Amino acid sequence: MAKKEKEEVKKQFPIESRMPHPKGKLLAIGGREDKGEEKSELQSHSQDFIKEEILKCFVDNLKGSNPLIVIIPTAASEPEKTANDYVKVFTHLGVTNLHVLDIRDRSDAMKPENVEVISKAAGVMITGGDQLKLTAILGGTPLLEKLKERYTKENIIVAGTSAGAAALSTPMIYEGEMNKGMLKGDVRITTGLEFLKNVAIDTHFIQRGRIVRMAQCIATNPGCIGVGLEEDTAILVTEGKKAEVIGTGLVTIVNGMNITRSNIYEITNQQPFTVCGLEVHLLSSKETYVFPTFEQLHA
Repeated sequence: MAKKEKEEVKKQFPIESRMPHPKGKLLAIGGREDKGEEKSELQSHSQDFIKEEILKCFVDNLKGSNPLIVIIPTAASEPEKTANDYVKVFTHLGVTNLHVLDIRDRSDAMKPENVEVISKAAGVMITGGDQLKLTAILGGTPLLEKLKERYTKENIIVAGTSAGAAALSTPMIYEGEMNKGMLKGDVRITTGLEFLKNVAIDTHFIQRGRIVRMAQCIATNPGCIGVGLEEDTAILVTEGKKAEVIGTGLVTIVNGMNITRSNIYEITNQQPFTVCGLEVHLLSSKETYVFPTFEQLHA
């Protein structure tokens, strides 16, 4: 196709209409979402607190009669206990068709019977723990590919809390507590599970003071959007780009596309970095944000 013809196609069919979007939904949760038990300090003081709001949102978005929820506690240090907590709360919310998929190593994620469970799920909950365990165990396996295929083509909801939320994104922060990320090299980043591309999710964001480590992540990846999720706070993402805030706290958006100056590539490790021109948005419940999308060069 000639260049002129390509330009005419772009005018007739805007980027939003030419790029297919996922049919599934993502629910990324900042951790410590209310399960109907003891309230946190933030929940106790917030007039906007709604009991079990985030997990009710997950349940409300399940499709089909007697929908199946699959719980994946792979990231947890105590998988059985963590899974049982979600079995208890989902049962309380009226869902009885539950399956705990106990994936402990890569061989479990390659078993046809476990992949088959994913093929039947109406919703998948990926628990908290260690996000690096999730990428190391699930990455490149038939189980993950089946889940991503269904998220792309079907009306399924995929939720992750804490580490489970961080792993939904790419790039994925997996370490960075030392010095709160203010020194170059303090923040470690790898490829996540890639449900959201060019989006970096961090959790427990305000509670654990993670704005600086997110700034370093975005300074090194300015084409990405940083999303900081506070505890008992989530974003519900539809069409792969439209995010709505749910829950008690704030969502912090860090946009580095208009960075005016940075020295992150000039300094050596363990030196403080400079970055100017970051855009930061603080969004409360029911606010929305649309992630920028770009046409792929190979399309």
